[in-house]
Amino acid sequence: MTQISRFNQILESVENLSADEQEALIDVIRHRLKERRRDAIAANIAQAQVEYASGKIFRGTLSQIMDELRK
Repeated sequence: MTQISRFNQILESVENLSADEQEALIDVIRHRLKERRRDAIAANIAQAQVEYASGKIFRGTLSQIMDELRK
């Protein structure tokens, strides 16, 4: 089954739900997307902390950063 046909089947299933069920589904999907974004942000923060602790991140003023990038 192709991705498009599966997506179309899902849309048809959603259309068969009542308006209240569709709204509840939208709320659940929005909540899950927010959680996924939070998890991604938390993972990025954790990775940045590891890189900072291991000295892989340069920290300084804008001029220092620009000087470092020019090297």
